[in-house]
Amino acid sequence: MSASDASNRPFGTLVPAMVTPFTLDGEVDYKQAAELAIKLVDDGCDGLVVTGTTGETSTLTDEENLGMFAAVLEAVGDRARVIAGTGTNDTRHSISLSRRAAALGVHGLLIVTPYYNKPSQAGIQAHFEAIADSTELPVMVYDIPGRAGVAISTETIIKLADHPRIIALKDAKADYAQTTRVLANTDLEVYSGDDGLTLPLMAAGAIGLVSVSAHIAPQKFRALIDAAAAGDFGTARRLHFDLDPVIRAAMGHVQGAVAVKQILKWQGILSNSVVRLPLVEPGEDEIAMIKADLAEAGMEF
Repeated sequence: MSASDASNRPFGTLVPAMVTPFTLDGEVDYKQAAELAIKLVDDGCDGLVVTGTTGETSTLTDEENLGMFAAVLEAVGDRARVIAGTGTNDTRHSISLSRRAAALGVHGLLIVTPYYNKPSQAGIQAHFEAIADSTELPVMVYDIPGRAGVAISTETIIKLADHPRIIALKDAKADYAQTTRVLANTDLEVYSGDDGLTLPLMAAGAIGLVSVSAHIAPQKFRALIDAAAAGDFGTARRLHFDLDPVIRAAMGHVQGAVAVKQILKWQGILSNSVVRLPLVEPGEDEIAMIKADLAEAGMEF
């Protein structure tokens, strides 16, 4: 599947979860966000998650979230699907933000499992369905128990797939057997939410990746996804191995937004690596480990 063919997918197939650039004094830098969005699309990304986990959404105000949606929409237009991260642990808040995002013209919503509250499976189902009912936009469910504190059970995901606007799953559970059950029993478009599991999940029928480390090597991730979609698993396996140290650099030592912003600064794509508290920039030891992984991938800084 080429990047142009993938554009027929409601969410695309190579979908970086964009970082949110800041100025040196910690304000959202919408100009740099627009420039980053354009570069990612130019390099083969056909979808962009805006203000998801890697976008530091939990420390953004609603107005900053909406400003990011608007900036990215203006920058890339319909060249890529712009997916708004509007999920919170408060269903009413998520509905309000989703409606405001829809009014701006985003193409879809990424809704994370409600975190901290630890609701029952019935509560999780009702949360997603209430948000999906609130707009006409397609919804990608985001299952990430390591952050949310609770997993979406396979049975709940299968029930959610009956909703006409819940059409995709970002799977960050790292439970291959359970994801296999979802693929076998629903029509959901499944995306790897763990960069290192892209190849095995696509071998089972997933269609792409919502990625942290695609910021760093988008063209190689594009090639991996296209090869796997075409059934060329020899090429896909080689690219999977090539990308392993890149993924380790982005996700193996510090929180993903922290590592990616640092690497994008080294690449000259961002002017700084500022993150918002409680995140902090990497220390000397962490920087050394990130650079060692990148060197293994042939990227010297």
